[in-house]
Amino acid sequence: MTGGRVVIGGASGFMGTYLARRYRAAGREVVTISRSGADLTWDDEEGIAAAVDGAALVIGLAGKSVNCRYTPENRAEIFRSREVTTAALSRAIARAETPPPLWVNSSTATIYRHAEDRPMTESGGELGTGFSVEVAKAWERALFADDLPGTRRVALRSAIVLGDGGVFGTLRRLARLGLAGPQYDGWWPVTRARRAAGTAHHPGARRGQQRFSWVHIEDVARIIDFLEEHPELEGPVNASAPNPVDNVAFMAAVRRAVGARVSFPMPRWMLEIGAILIRTETELVLKSRWVVPERLEAAGFAFAWPELGEALADIARRRAG
Repeated sequence: MTGGRVVIGGASGFMGTYLARRYRAAGREVVTISRSGADLTWDDEEGIAAAVDGAALVIGLAGKSVNCRYTPENRAEIFRSREVTTAALSRAIARAETPPPLWVNSSTATIYRHAEDRPMTESGGELGTGFSVEVAKAWERALFADDLPGTRRVALRSAIVLGDGGVFGTLRRLARLGLAGPQYDGWWPVTRARRAAGTAHHPGARRGQQRFSWVHIEDVARIIDFLEEHPELEGPVNASAPNPVDNVAFMAAVRRAVGARVSFPMPRWMLEIGAILIRTETELVLKSRWVVPERLEAAGFAFAWPELGEALADIARRRAG
């Protein structure tokens, strides 16, 4: 890890709080930006400009969670929250007398198509279609929109990030209720409105064979450290462990990590009803995300947690400790 000020936009979320704590523990100055509870708010343009000027690293993580129902209002806010905050960071960097050498901004591995036939890489991956993919594309467009010759930009196409909290916290609770079995895709009626909005999930992999790409939260932080040290890396970078698994294997690993003995398969109809009740979308578990970190591995990055079982066991130990 290098030194210098770090500016974190979207610092109140799962990833932002982890990174802020880690950088402060390493002795780095950290300035946080969020809607509330941070050093700066997003409407403080002068404050953001001052923080960014002379910073060593800017990290953009802001955006409404996609773990919600895709109503028209939520869809609009998912887009707006990413585009507006990314544009605010871009304006601040453009104004800086001493621009930060590196800006790492969140993107998502969801930008790739539903993949059952082969893994998606930065060089050979195919972008998908639909609402979630368009969100990812818009996020990356906002990152690269302005001419910022003094700042290297990386779109971090993150897989599902696993740590003490976030997705794993939800899965832990489900496992203890016996609801962490494999998630089976299948037919479900799709309305004309959902087709038009691009939010309809069409059946893909069956019987839990959809791929699940993941990454340990500590490895995400280490990837950002690596990016600071490797100026040849810019543009899209897949932040995903090198050994993705299918849904059956993933849910089995979750059950082992939390000591859950009993669980039952969850067919599509059951998932859809549950998603309505807890206000989320089944695409989050049924889309096959098969993503591998081609560019990071080619540059020599070594994952601390390349295997799912070891990663989940580590997270469970940390929580217990």
